[in-house]
Amino acid sequence: MTRGRRTFDIVIALLLLAAPLAFLSANLKNPTKVNAFDRVILAISSPIQRGVGWVIDGLADGWHDYVWLVDVQKENDELVRENARLRVDLAEANQRAKESGDLAGLLELRARVSAPTMAARVVAVGASPYFRVNRLVLDRGEGEVLPGMAVIAPAGVVGRIQRVYGKYADVVLAVDPQSSIDVIVPRSGSRGVLKGLGGDNVYACRIEYLLRGEEIHEGDTVVTSGLGGVFPRDLPVGGIHKIEKKEYGMYQYVEVEPAVDFSHLGAVLVILSPPPPPDPSAQTKKKPEAAYGLVPSR
Repeated sequence: MTRGRRTFDIVIALLLLAAPLAFLSANLKNPTKVNAFDRVILAISSPIQRGVGWVIDGLADGWHDYVWLVDVQKENDELVRENARLRVDLAEANQRAKESGDLAGLLELRARVSAPTMAARVVAVGASPYFRVNRLVLDRGEGEVLPGMAVIAPAGVVGRIQRVYGKYADVVLAVDPQSSIDVIVPRSGSRGVLKGLGGDNVYACRIEYLLRGEEIHEGDTVVTSGLGGVFPRDLPVGGIHKIEKKEYGMYQYVEVEPAVDFSHLGAVLVILSPPPPPDPSAQTKKKPEAAYGLVPSR
């Protein structure tokens, strides 16, 4: 490095050291004692100070916003967790309310039915590809219920027990084509046999053997007749929603919309059907439930 180069570097270093001192001295002076040199220094340093101040303020604001966003994110996460917890609590409360409503409905229904009954929970359902419930599974099994026993709910007739296995029983619904229930239309006294129409995505039945001359109307209530010894009399079955009378034939076509919403059943009553007529040679007369080997709920 040449001597001239070293001298230039020293001068530049002194200027860089002197500039901050000059800026500081000019800014610290009493405004009444500022000279021409100081005014020049102030004119040069003011834009620099404003720029530095703007940068520092921006960094401070950015840091403040970042900290604020971190706090907001934490609050949002906490609110999300609280919302999820409240949703779970609400779902549990709704389930408890539904179960309480089901229990109250079953107690009221049991008081109206004179036959011995047994409460049962719906523990599973069979469904069609369209999510139509076509079979119920109850938590009552061997030694408690038997095939053919009637199953009812507060809204009306559900169906009959189809088979019993282990601790469970399958129920064929009133809307199943395999089902048949003797019914009556109270308003007109018309009688017929209720048969399920089946189908993947509908709940519907029809009344067979209803004579063409019977005067019925859409909206008429349909109830059980009590014949057959399975369902007690006057249990709601549904309401008539379609009537067709052809020009020929003895019977009219009548569709019934069921009274029970099969997709929302949580609990039902099983009617412990009476046994066959007693043996005349028997020395003692057993109660109906004793003849089945069953114990009705109290």
